[in-house]
Amino acid sequence: MQRYDLTIDKFFDHAAKWFAGVDVIEADGGKVVRRDGYAEIHARANLLSGALLALGLEPGDRVGTLAWNTQEHFETYYATMGVGLVCHTLNPRLTVAHLSAIVGEAADRVLVASANLAPLLAELLPLCPAVEHVVLIDDGAEAAAAGLDVAPRVWTHRALVTAHGALTPWGAFGEDAPAGLCYTSGTTGQPKGVVYTHRSNYLHTLRALQADALALTGRDTVLLGVPMFHANAWGVPFAAPAAGARLVLPGRQTDGASLAALMRAERVTVAVGVQTLWLGVVDHLDAAGGDLPDLERVLIGGSSCPEALIRRFEQRLGVTVQTSWGMTELSPMGTIAPPGLSASAEQGSGRPLMGIDLKLTDAEGRALSEQRGVEGHLKVKGPSVIDRYFGADADVLDDEGYFDTGDLAVIDDAGNLTIAGRSKDLIKSGGEWINPNEIEAIIGTDPAVGLVAVIGRDDPKWGERPVLMVEPRRDHEVDPAVLRASLRGRIADWWLPDEIVVVPAMPLAASGKIDKNRLRADYAKGRYSAERVGR
Repeated sequence: MQRYDLTIDKFFDHAAKWFAGVDVIEADGGKVVRRDGYAEIHARANLLSGALLALGLEPGDRVGTLAWNTQEHFETYYATMGVGLVCHTLNPRLTVAHLSAIVGEAADRVLVASANLAPLLAELLPLCPAVEHVVLIDDGAEAAAAGLDVAPRVWTHRALVTAHGALTPWGAFGEDAPAGLCYTSGTTGQPKGVVYTHRSNYLHTLRALQADALALTGRDTVLLGVPMFHANAWGVPFAAPAAGARLVLPGRQTDGASLAALMRAERVTVAVGVQTLWLGVVDHLDAAGGDLPDLERVLIGGSSCPEALIRRFEQRLGVTVQTSWGMTELSPMGTIAPPGLSASAEQGSGRPLMGIDLKLTDAEGRALSEQRGVEGHLKVKGPSVIDRYFGADADVLDDEGYFDTGDLAVIDDAGNLTIAGRSKDLIKSGGEWINPNEIEAIIGTDPAVGLVAVIGRDDPKWGERPVLMVEPRRDHEVDPAVLRASLRGRIADWWLPDEIVVVPAMPLAASGKIDKNRLRADYAKGRYSAERVGR
């Protein structure tokens, strides 16, 4: 058989040849600002590849991207990966100190940044002496470049391609070459770098396109609500062109009103993103009226979604909700509920697809004798699962090659995975464990509650005690005493939180998960007013 290296440039080559005029749409504030076909963007990306190599970059060098979901960021994905450079996506919502440490560890030689992030660049670049060039993309690049007084050479995307753009062969390397670098969100510890290879991304894409997964086709229009700086944007930038689907990029603004307007205008059929995005859309539609008649499916992930919220999405939007579970270390898809079935608590986060294997162990890493219907520590194995972190000297796998996710989970008889919480989030009170996830699942069914989290606080008598933190839904109020009363009889009495905090806005990581590290830090610093409700 022919030699065919599994490199991801082939997805874009396929789209440019067979779906040349299919649109990639970019929006700003819910209004379309750019609409080009796959073939046109492919041609621009190829010229950008030549321009980046002209700057002296070599295969394996890292190119950092500090950008939103835009055409030129999408173009940069393929311009870098197509010639063996490593696309290192950076989260613009991190602090300057965190960003500079990550850029330094990755040894990024070039930064590609959205023009409206120039103020952030002005703070960041003096802390990143190894960066040699900055390329500003998106609208306003010329003005931002003129006002950016920093040491590295600053280019606009247009100026760089005009000066050095050249047709450049793609894929002249092996499938095990590195393609991308993404750092974990750091919500449960220090961010760590995960390197994706072309082979791992290619196989992940084939898995994502299965009929029981994303199931994208050339008839679909996909709204990419997942940030492109997070875990390959769940693989959609590869899967959409591979399937010939229209791709809608919302830019920086992902509020409910902007997304609803864009989805209606572009007749979006599949929307992909964390639950907080769709909560904003539903809240907007409830307040302003209207619907999304073309929307068929909403794929959610990032954190467990309460069943009551899933039902609200399905009833208000008239869609099927696909729940899923994944991690940066998994490229990121691990399990997903199949399309066409109404999501329910019984489905949890869905089943693993071909190419992913799951194992439950005890706290010491020994496989449980029963793998169904019992709670254990979740480990994962597969060709798109991490071996070792960037810069590490040793792998992070057990003796059988499984990666410890840090999650507690249950697998039912049908193979559906339910995440029972993070092992690091467990609260030890009086020598016994409290699982925050169980409390959160109950409180999340309250119609007045938007987001919920349970954290542990130090206690001189019990060691730790749970603190319940809730963000009310818009135009709703919550009564801490009522919330606590709703838990009684459904959990052990000694699990009942004796402090409840109502927060105006829950801190979120870029992945959309609640950032419990920040919650704990802010609580410890006295930034929240807790109401004691007694035992």
